[in-house]
Amino acid sequence: MATRRKSSANCVSASGSTGGSARPAGARLGPHRERVQLGRTLGRLPYPGRGAAGGRPQEETQREAPIVSEHPIIGGNITPNAPDANLTPQQQDSAPQEPDSAIGSQIGADERLAPLEAPPEPTAAERQVADLIQIETDPETATAVLDRVPLWFHTFSLDRSRQIYTHGVARDHRYRVPALPEDFGGMSVLDIGTFDGFYAFLAEARRAGRVVAVDNEQYREWVSSRWGVELQGGEGFAAIRELLDSQVDYQRIDAFDLDELGETFDFILCFGILHRVENPLGLLKVIRRRLAAGGRVLLETHGAADRTFDSAAVQIAAPGEVYARDDFVYWGFTPAGLDAMARHAGFEGFELIDTPVIDSHPRVLGALRSGPLD
Repeated sequence: MATRRKSSANCVSASGSTGGSARPAGARLGPHRERVQLGRTLGRLPYPGRGAAGGRPQEETQREAPIVSEHPIIGGNITPNAPDANLTPQQQDSAPQEPDSAIGSQIGADERLAPLEAPPEPTAAERQVADLIQIETDPETATAVLDRVPLWFHTFSLDRSRQIYTHGVARDHRYRVPALPEDFGGMSVLDIGTFDGFYAFLAEARRAGRVVAVDNEQYREWVSSRWGVELQGGEGFAAIRELLDSQVDYQRIDAFDLDELGETFDFILCFGILHRVENPLGLLKVIRRRLAAGGRVLLETHGAADRTFDSAAVQIAAPGEVYARDDFVYWGFTPAGLDAMARHAGFEGFELIDTPVIDSHPRVLGALRSGPLD
């Protein structure tokens, strides 16, 4: 569980100086160490009785502003964040927002109360990404799956021909897809903060040799607060895993405990997490130890509001400043700041891929490559 801290918006340089007072980073997230192999049959979810609070709310998104791409990206056949032609300008302005997804995310006690939201209908943007994984189940099975899982984070295409999709609360991830390999070619893949597992299953569909998906499931309290829905944790992942007859290995584990996996990976996905942990440098060091020689990390996180790309400063957000009812977005990073931090963590540096702006919130997407370990 992330620890609440009081701060106003400040910036701290990569060397550690700060423009204002802030609680020192470094407190760990909740000690969720259990590893759980999800049941292969719907309804048979062997979860421990203790209450792990949630895991990965993901990036708040809306199609209000197009992505500004300053760097070329490779792979994929999706138009990143193009305005949805099926929506009027008024509908685009009022489209549901996607929450930031990360291990360790929670809603703070100082909630800014607002009416509970209803899960949004999938738009053409969500369907375009969902169609990358073809499930094609029958209507009866699709209906049973939709009834069994009370809330979805990711949108999945259960039956494209009949337009049956899960109603994922995550909005428009088209900007991520071109940065993913079109063919993983037998690589081992780790998806950190997987939630319903879309990217883990996509890696498997694109010929990854082994895929491990981890989440500490602390998203459950966040889902309860925002949508009034109680989740067990992992039921969406289990449902899709069964429909696909997938071999993806799901484990309930905290990001800071990844060394317990005892293996390294060729490709690591880390989406929407770094800005939600109090010790981002510590997390990067853990990830570096799990990266195989010659491996690659695809990292996406919240960007600094001033968009000062050549500065290594890190913005510090006040509780609830970035997203309402969410006190656990701590940092806004610049590419230069991520590069400096990555080098401290043992990577060769941060390779910037894209700098999208989603619902007026800057994002930073890039790659980390393995350097020599001490």
